[in-house]
Amino acid sequence: MDSWLRARMHELNDLNSVINLASWDREVYLPSKAATARAQQLATVQSLHHERLVDPRLGEALARAGEGGPDAQALTPDERAMVRVLTRERDRAVRLPARLVTALAEAQGEGLTAWREARSTRRFERFQPALEKLLALRREQADAQGHDGERYDALLEGFEPGMRVKRLTPVLTALRDALIPMVATLGGLKRPFPAFLSGRTYDTAQQWQFTMRLLKAVGFDLEAGRQDVSIHPFTNSVHAQDVRLTTRLDATWPPAALFGTLHEAGHGLYEQGFSEEHHRTPLASVPSMGLHESQSRLWENLVGRGRAFWVSHFPALKDAFPQALADVDLDGFHAGINHVVPSLIRVEADEVTYNLHIALRYELELAMLRDELPVSELPSAWNERMRRYLGITPPDDTQGVLQDIHWAWGELGYFPTYSLGNLYAASLYAAANRALPSLEADLARGDTSSLLGWLRTNLHSHGFRLPAEERVRAITGEGLTDKDFLAYLRGKYGALYGIKL
Repeated sequence: MDSWLRARMHELNDLNSVINLASWDREVYLPSKAATARAQQLATVQSLHHERLVDPRLGEALARAGEGGPDAQALTPDERAMVRVLTRERDRAVRLPARLVTALAEAQGEGLTAWREARSTRRFERFQPALEKLLALRREQADAQGHDGERYDALLEGFEPGMRVKRLTPVLTALRDALIPMVATLGGLKRPFPAFLSGRTYDTAQQWQFTMRLLKAVGFDLEAGRQDVSIHPFTNSVHAQDVRLTTRLDATWPPAALFGTLHEAGHGLYEQGFSEEHHRTPLASVPSMGLHESQSRLWENLVGRGRAFWVSHFPALKDAFPQALADVDLDGFHAGINHVVPSLIRVEADEVTYNLHIALRYELELAMLRDELPVSELPSAWNERMRRYLGITPPDDTQGVLQDIHWAWGELGYFPTYSLGNLYAASLYAAANRALPSLEADLARGDTSSLLGWLRTNLHSHGFRLPAEERVRAITGEGLTDKDFLAYLRGKYGALYGIKL
């Protein structure tokens, strides 16, 4: 590969790493008075990244190295993949004027500040003007990048390349319609809420120590990453050897920390698993956020909420919280962490109800972007769907429409990737079980290395060599399907509740 082209790839990667580091710091350690300065700093670096990405010289170099170009034959398969990925990124960016890139960066900083203020006062009106501004800018972005009449497609492309509303809507609608009666059936059994998750106190310092134990247990390299605390758990990768996770601590709700950490660890393991020869290149990235979410959901739910995993870890958990868990055994704990009940907070939702939270957000985003739902009506539309899908109504905006950070970033098009991640996760885990007959026994011994090794070999190390669905098909034999996910839910929860689903 041309040395100038490779150097530009490295430079773009490094600039993006600085953006990720500054963004992580903004959510974790930034002094409150520094918010405006950080927004300006990020805007500057993002503008520099954009300028280098849309540089005509880069376009010429990619054209020479791309399919049919004079330099193409001399490239290795991985180098061709690098050119393909960077060409796609540049083609999207070159359609955005620098003014819009800067405006979006500044609006994101303003949006985060307004969102925090709105949450503290439990009043959506404090956030509404910032969201309206972000929405207008995202519409402008979608129009600039191009679409076939569906603005959402242009934004979805940034998170899930190749996915379109006309394909996504039937998938999420079918999933929603399969889950609503399942939730009603399980809810109709009126199982009492687990006592150990209601009204008991779990020391947050002990929770923190246990989350660090979990990170080590699943194989997250703490010499190539770290964990901190934030309002909303997230993962930011500065480099494959510098992956930043955050978790959330709640003295009365330990699942926030336990499963928040496992969720983000799944993201982090993917980021740490890229091949060393791909570092600082476009291949050291994930093909789609749906595939990224498959890893967080796999470790959080298919592993972390499985009984086998807690065979080895539950005794240590009881030792950490002897009073709160004195009357709880392994089977009671396993049943409790898999209790199905409609809840207000997405990140605390069980596996059966979770995707209904995503369907709600997807439908609202689509309506807003189509100008079918004014931002001022968003809280009432949110509450109406919560009643229809889950049978509950948020008591205030902080537990309702203001709970997620994504809209404060203007991240329209991201939420559907969570459901796609659940579907991919179930298919990948089913494939892992076929390939590793002793997997459940390994997990019961506290050994996650066979699973992590299988994921490293089949998924993580490949980075962006193939698009997401092609990679899943190469591993499992099938592309996107809800078959494995629904079979998993029916098998697991049918057994837990003693019924046929």
